[in-house]
Amino acid sequence: MIFRYARHTNDLNEIKKFYHDFLELELIGEFHDHEGYDGLFFGKEGLDWHLEFTTSKAFATHQPNADDLLVFYFENQEEIDQKWQKAMELNLKIRESENPYWQRNGVELEDPDGFGVILTQKKT
Repeated sequence: MIFRYARHTNDLNEIKKFYHDFLELELIGEFHDHEGYDGLFFGKEGLDWHLEFTTSKAFATHQPNADDLLVFYFENQEEIDQKWQKAMELNLKIRESENPYWQRNGVELEDPDGFGVILTQKKT
């Protein structure tokens, strides 16, 4: 099985800055004017998952809930600390997690569409 999370957005440039430039996901594909849509695919080469973001003339009207989250697991705390520092330098929106588990075990940021993104350490 291959997993794709697809979401419509109003600003592919800001999405690219967040998921590619900040989180350092690879840009593994893109398309332009495919039946009125432009899109970007982010992930890691060789894995069976990726994120797809599209834009079109239709305006995206998101109403994310505080528990609508993408969770990224890092190998160690040092990687998370580096992302935290970079998030502060880029003035990214940091928020308190609704779920007490993530409040204790991760850092929550807000992506350009208002969805929560958790940075946490992989448990061994």
